[in-house]
Amino acid sequence: MRLKLVPQDTSIPFFKHWKTTFGGSIVAMVLSLVIFAIMGLNFGIDFRGGTSIRTQAEEPVDVGAYRDAIMGLDLGDVAITEVFDPGFAEDQNVAMIRIQAQEGEEAITPQIIAEVEQALIGVDPTLSFTSVESVGPKVSGELIQAAVLAVTLALAAVLFYIWLRFEWQFSLGAVAALVHDIVLTIGIFSLLQIRFDLAIIAALLTIVGYSLNDTVVVFDRVRENLIKFKKRPFKEVLNLSINETLSRTVMTSVTTLLALIALFTLGGDVIRGFVFAMIWGVIVGTYSSVYVASSVLLYLGVTRDWAKEDAEKAGTQFSTGAKG
Repeated sequence: MRLKLVPQDTSIPFFKHWKTTFGGSIVAMVLSLVIFAIMGLNFGIDFRGGTSIRTQAEEPVDVGAYRDAIMGLDLGDVAITEVFDPGFAEDQNVAMIRIQAQEGEEAITPQIIAEVEQALIGVDPTLSFTSVESVGPKVSGELIQAAVLAVTLALAAVLFYIWLRFEWQFSLGAVAALVHDIVLTIGIFSLLQIRFDLAIIAALLTIVGYSLNDTVVVFDRVRENLIKFKKRPFKEVLNLSINETLSRTVMTSVTTLLALIALFTLGGDVIRGFVFAMIWGVIVGTYSSVYVASSVLLYLGVTRDWAKEDAEKAGTQFSTGAKG
């Protein structure tokens, strides 16, 4: 007996109030941009600049103990990761500690570095400090530019891909959904002041891929149904297509969320921001594939001879726009 979260045949009127839902999405995007403009983002070390300290010890790395020792110094954002390498000896336990630049400074001072080293030696007397490197604001600014460029190029690639695979109306609908997802994700990070680092950029790009996949599944079914039902109103074809793919969409989203919630709960503080972004992205991505991408497509309408080889026999051409 198969598990079904959604009945096989549904007829939910997704576009009964499509203007209201689409307007609500626009309002949410505007609010997100306003919040971002007022509150900004809580940039992590990757974007703010700071100092990296590499340690080596004979005893296994205890990230929790390291963090507790350093937190007592009140240095703000501190990221601690264990470094793995197949070439390491059994007693070679390496960790990387990154501490944000302090107020008015490009990097932490030698005095603070000495305090950090002293605190860590109190946890593990076998610790040695193999390197200390600082990342200034110039490098951090370059990272921000690279991150913005990466997201922009991803959106441009999506626009081009969907344009080739479908039509330009589908392309604009897909990109509108992706922009919606990214703007809302930045808005929630700004509102909650969750640390924003390079891992979150990776999450944004992953959200782009997830949302795009969901949108393409719906658009594929729309294209099939446009050929199958040449005389049906466009709104009905869109609604039918979403209902036909609803079971797949819900199952994919729910199973993905189950894994992400487990990671959010048990994965620890290091990956919590990344996982939160993914959870938020799955929710808004599922929403946008229906109420943003499809609504844009409904508004623009399509004009295309979907079956050129039998156009003369059919004597029809699908051409419609939004009808309220």
